Amino acid sequence: MDGPGVRRVVAGVSGSLGSLTALHRAAAEARLHGGELRAVLAWEPPGGDIVHRGGPCPAPLAAWRRMACTRLLTALEDAFGDAGPGVPLECLVVLGKPGAVLVEAADRSDDLLVVGAGARGRLRRAVWPSVARHCLARARCPVLAVPPSALHDSFEAAHRRNIWKLPLDTWELTE
Repeated sequence: MDGPGVRRVVAGVSGSLGSLTALHRAAAEARLHGGELRAVLAWEPPGGDIVHRGGPCPAPLAAWRRMACTRLLTALEDAFGDAGPGVPLECLVVLGKPGAVLVEAADRSDDLLVVGAGARGRLRRAVWPSVARHCLARARCPVLAVPPSALHDSFEAAHRRNIWKLPLDTWELTE
């Protein structure tokens, strides 16, 4: 469906809550502009590139790619259910670092790249580089960094309490 007047909206998908929020926003932008949605999931082998640099073994790489495909399909199901996004959808599962893969997938100047901005603290930023920052600095098209959902903070607080085995008051989640 690529052609003149058809805007592609490229969404980075990881399966996280932030990426699902970004996926919803990307679908809304595609509907608004009569475009198509390109859902992109970047994956790397466990242990990174070093694991298969000397000579990739096809069996594990194929298994890891299947797992990445399953993760993308699960994320789309979680985001849209059986109804789908309501716009033409193209799915890409690409081996590589997420930032670089997304910038390459949104390679036209009239594309719109949508990524989750994520809740970032100083420690997280030091340990895990931000995909959104990479895309904002290197993309050849407009980039929309979608902030986390308002429910994200509540979920994270409940998750932290669960990890530390602290009592959880479910009434806090309804506020």
